[in-house]
This record gives sequence, C-alpha cells and structure tokens, in this order.
Amino acid sequence: MKFVCERDTLERAVSTAYRAVASRAGALPVLSGLQVTLSPGSVEFTGSDLELTIRSRVDADVEGEGKAVLVARLLVDTLAKVQSGRVTVEIGDDQAKIEAGKFRSELRTLAASDFPRLPEHEGDPVKVASGPLAEGLRQVVPAASRDDARPILTGVLVTSTADGVRLVATDSYRLAVRDLAGMSLLPEGQKVLVGAKGLGELQRLLGDDDVEVFLGERDVTFRLANTEVSARLIEGDFPNYQQLIPSGYPNKLTVERDALTSAVERVSLVGGTNRDSSPIRLAMSSDGLELSATAQDVGQSFEPVEAKYEGSDLTVAFNSRFLLDGVAAAAAQEITIESTDPLKPAVLRGGDAEFLYLLMPVRIA
Repeated sequence: MKFVCERDTLERAVSTAYRAVASRAGALPVLSGLQVTLSPGSVEFTGSDLELTIRSRVDADVEGEGKAVLVARLLVDTLAKVQSGRVTVEIGDDQAKIEAGKFRSELRTLAASDFPRLPEHEGDPVKVASGPLAEGLRQVVPAASRDDARPILTGVLVTSTADGVRLVATDSYRLAVRDLAGMSLLPEGQKVLVGAKGLGELQRLLGDDDVEVFLGERDVTFRLANTEVSARLIEGDFPNYQQLIPSGYPNKLTVERDALTSAVERVSLVGGTNRDSSPIRLAMSSDGLELSATAQDVGQSFEPVEAKYEGSDLTVAFNSRFLLDGVAAAAAQEITIESTDPLKPAVLRGGDAEFLYLLMPVRIA
C-alpha cells in the first residue's frame, strides 16, 4: 500500500487524530498507534483510547487498499520536522517507509488486527448548528471533573428541554449550565451523559458548517467535513443539580468582566505556585468591590474594582482559578455575581438567563 499527500495537509490530519491516542496504552500497546486506512482517493487516520475516538480523512494519491497501525508519536514528530511538499508513505507487512524531499525513514508498524473495533453509526443523523454548540461547550466543559475516580462527574449531561437542549457539568466545586434554545439534538425527554474530554475535542474542531450527530446505545458520534469525533456515553445517574440552585439571592454584584479578570490575576499572584487554587476574597459593599489575597509566609495583596452592588455588606472567598473560569465562560462584557452568605454557593451570570455558573465558596478564617 502506498499514498502521496502534501505534508501540511497530512500533518493536520495526523495531529487531529493523535489527540485521541491513549497516553498510557497499558494492556493494549496498539492504542499508542494511529490506524491508517487506505481507500481510493483518500486516507483516514484514527486514534482512540477506547473512551474517545477521532478519525481524520485527507485526499491523497493512493495505491492499494487496506489498514495498518503506525506508532503515533513518531509519526507526528516526523511530519513536524520534514520540509513542506509531497510526502510519500509506503506500507509493507511490518514497516512503513516515509519519504519527504531528501529525507528517508523506516518505521515499524503495530498489529492492525489488535486495533479495537471502531464505533459504528446507528440510525439517521441529527444536524446541528456548529456555532451555538461550540459556544455552549466552551462555557460548560471546563467545569467537568478530571478525576477518573468519580466517572459520573467527568461527563457533560446533555438533556432535552421544552425549547431545546441543556448542557450541564460539575466537579462538585462548581456547576455550569447552558441552555441552547431551538436546538433539536435529542428526542423529547431524553438525556445522555457524554465524556467531557470528547466534547472538549469536538469544541476545538467545530467551525462554521453544521455537524451531524449520530446517537448510539454506547457512543455518540459527531461528523464534520473531514473529521469524526466519537465519545463513549457514561452510565450512571448525574447529581440532582437543580436542588443546588436557589430561586433568588438577596445580594447582587455587577462588574465589568475584563476589569475583574485582570484584578483577580494580579491579586492572586501572591499565592505563588499555588495561586490557581488559593482563595481570593471579594469584599462587596455599597462602595463597590475590593479583592484581596493572603498567603502565609508570603504576603498580601489588595485591589479595588469599580462595581455596582445591591445588598448587605458581604465578604466571600472563592478558588481563584474556578472564579476566573466562570468569568471567562460568561459571554457578556458585564457579569453579575449573586450571593446569599459566605458559606452558600453564589451564581455568576453573563447578562442573560441561558448561562449559569454556580460556585462554591471557600471557607476562610
């Protein structure tokens, strides 16, 4: 088997599929590789860690048909170093020859028969607008947990609503909710829990064109022009997040998003290497907002921020990184933070009711 393709086009496809390659192959060494599938006029590269699968296809001059598995890291590094122009890849029984300009390389292949069976499309696809979906995922996915010991929290709940779709994610310290009105992604009354890692990769790839969604019993597949992202569905019951959201708050802070972001980043510097997780205090009063941070054996920092505040004087502390994530997720230039007291969760909004970010406070002395 043999194919010829432009280096830049080939590198993009290989790098895209590589993002799903298992970082630790464990009992399946073949998962450290990329499956290469040759068919008339095109080559498809597939990476998978069993939870996430990415397939990326490119047009190429192809001789022969079949499949092989190449060591992913070595292929990515090789394509990144060779000069632009046409790259020729010839695949034999146990090795692949790569030629680019004067460069020659021979790479051992892995057993293609050991590569796992890929998710298959089930039923007819649902077509969804990429723009709103990408924005919703941008706002919600960062709030999902990265702790595999709690697999339920590593997913994003996708549930149908009366007028569209709702995306929800939480790591038990913060909760992000985004409603996408008018989006028909799931049948009425249905909900699924999708791995956040896969949805994060999908968000990176979404462009201007619509995306086709295939919902199966164990996987959901998103098909773009030349790329498919398949994410494993997570089994289990998502926490009852709605009971955490109060119906109203007595205190409301309104502040300019960029001003708050810059001030939090400056004040949290006193935390040193732990500044991402160190608490930052928000002292809210009729005079506005003052941020402060204290790190034992390091020092303190303070900064007032112009803001409008309605309610009784209140000081509440948050994890600085979680606060910045919520502010970054808000789509508006002006955000509001609604609170009750220093020990109960606060809600951050971005100027409309479609997005909500609930943040647990940090207990401070």
